[in-house]
Amino acid sequence: MRLPVAAAPLVAIMLAIPATDSVVANEVISTENAPAAIGPYSQAVMAGDTLYLAGQIAIDPATGELTPGTIEEETTLVLNNLAAVLEAAGMSLADVVSTTVFMADLDEFSAMNAVYATFFPENPPARATVQAARLPRDVKIEIAAIAVR
Repeated sequence: MRLPVAAAPLVAIMLAIPATDSVVANEVISTENAPAAIGPYSQAVMAGDTLYLAGQIAIDPATGELTPGTIEEETTLVLNNLAAVLEAAGMSLADVVSTTVFMADLDEFSAMNAVYATFFPENPPARATVQAARLPRDVKIEIAAIAVR
């Protein structure tokens, strides 16, 4: 096969780049200090230096039971559960760069936000917050996160 003359420098550069084994295996992160996954997913997956945390809801990790309460109580439990998964990965809430907050009722945003702010007092992560038509087990809030070492 003949390459156009203009492609020759690109081919020469590509041939000069050494091959590497830069593929990093994903590591599943799991802890008994956070609720066990209730479906075919992991609590978190580490891919390189990035940790992808599954959404957490208001489940007490000690009992495995749903702990419905006020939006403040559920938000506190959810963020404590995320912190436990982060700790299992050798990270903390300070490593979180992004969260996605799913709420059953955005009228409760201010109350949720007041609790959320106590967990991220400095350099809070980027965040998206949406109202969902229905959340697992009819909870008031679910939060997923991404953290980077």
